[in-house]
Amino acid sequence: MNRPDVTVITAVYNTMPYLTRCLTSLVEQTIGPDRLEVIAVDDGSTDGSGRELDRFARLHPGTVKVIHQPNSGGPAAPSNRGLEHATGRYVFFIGSDDYLGPEALERLVAAADRYDSDVVLGRTVGVNSRYIHQAVFARTEPDLDLFDSALPWSLSNTKLFRRDLIERYGLRYPEDMPVGSDQPFTIEACVRARRISVLADYDYYYAVRRLNARNITYRSRHLERLRCAESLVEFVAGLVEAGKRRDAILLRHFTWEVAKLLENDFLALDRGVQEQVRAGVRKLVERYLTDEIRDQLPIQARVRLGTARYGELDDLLAVIRQDAEEGIPPAVVDGDHWYAGYPGFRDPRLGMADRWFEVTDRIADWIARLDTVSVSFLGNRTLAVTARSPRGDLPRLAAAIRLRAGETVSANATLEADGNGTLVRAQLPLAGLLAGVAPGGELRVVRAEAEAFGTVGETALRGPARPVPQRTVQRRGGHLHVLTATTNHKGELVIAVAPLTPRRLLARLRHRLPLGGKK
Repeated sequence: MNRPDVTVITAVYNTMPYLTRCLTSLVEQTIGPDRLEVIAVDDGSTDGSGRELDRFARLHPGTVKVIHQPNSGGPAAPSNRGLEHATGRYVFFIGSDDYLGPEALERLVAAADRYDSDVVLGRTVGVNSRYIHQAVFARTEPDLDLFDSALPWSLSNTKLFRRDLIERYGLRYPEDMPVGSDQPFTIEACVRARRISVLADYDYYYAVRRLNARNITYRSRHLERLRCAESLVEFVAGLVEAGKRRDAILLRHFTWEVAKLLENDFLALDRGVQEQVRAGVRKLVERYLTDEIRDQLPIQARVRLGTARYGELDDLLAVIRQDAEEGIPPAVVDGDHWYAGYPGFRDPRLGMADRWFEVTDRIADWIARLDTVSVSFLGNRTLAVTARSPRGDLPRLAAAIRLRAGETVSANATLEADGNGTLVRAQLPLAGLLAGVAPGGELRVVRAEAEAFGTVGETALRGPARPVPQRTVQRRGGHLHVLTATTNHKGELVIAVAPLTPRRLLARLRHRLPLGGKK
């Protein structure tokens, strides 16, 4: 048998019925069965996924190979098992609830051969409103620099890797990481690669958000996530010497993995767990968060990470409560400098430098910070949003305020100053929200734009303090879509646009009706 061009590895654990679409998308690839090897590792599934894998293996002998093993607790062990059996020139990893575009593998292999690339990324799109960072897919780049591009924000393993590279450096997944184990693998592959390419000419990979479950990343507990964040940061520090190159990668980890440990849900943890998380974050910030990383962090993450380093637990809780319960903090203006007036600012007990709080170089962004008061759909035409700024002088500072969701922009908002700040009212056209929606739907963050001080700033609109999802069903062409205005895990106002498929309709009916179909 000839050596296949590409081995696709998928770690499988209880992903029915999504698994069927995943496997179908693989065996129907235009690259053809003679050039393809699929290795599926069943990690102790209990929902019939193992039987479905065996069915595909019977239907496609010689192409689909199945390995069954007891549950390992994460995707690392089954991914490593797949690598042990891979024979292709290239290896591609796919989540067992995701799927590929029909020409994906053929195009990826052709590009790797054409450019002599060790790693190739194909444009990834989200399904069922799953968020995918898109900056790295802005254009096709035959030779991408890991340290001078948006690649650090797209470090999942869903890429094509040259297998010789993997074996030359003995790259494997750390099996002691239940969350994020693909990132050390991907980071080292990208650091070692002679050439990395990104393809933006086709929808290669469809990343699915399950309607019936939440993935392991979001189910994991804070202490597990802290341990994995520590492992990631320490791994990067051991792989890349200190300096701008390391900072380029660690900026992503402090913005995502580390800062997410201190999001609003931190308030609900037991105090003992809170203290352990704060202590762990403090060590990471002390050791690896440079001034260059600090100055690039969003203000909310910057202040929380700084307070975790310099303050005590109650100081950190006060900062988080400011955002979660009290709203946008006041701005402190000192000469030409603007600062976010969070608890702890210029508190001698903490001794935090003003730079942790400074927003001078992002004044327009700061002015654009708004708290949502109410959201409602007005008939079939618009989404009406009322928000509030704590600044009573907003009408004087901002030449214009608009709301944006994706490419949809409101007309200039109306501003009404009062003794408590300024009310901002704007409307987003629903037709724009429906335009250009991907087949699997999209999740669009609502952002406020402010023209101020000669620049245009923007900031995600904070969602209502007590969110009540607002929904409407709209028709576009021959298809129905559900539009939902709600708040995401970051506390931001988002619009989810999703096709009303039979599966989604059935899920909605099951949610609304008890067993037996009677209310």
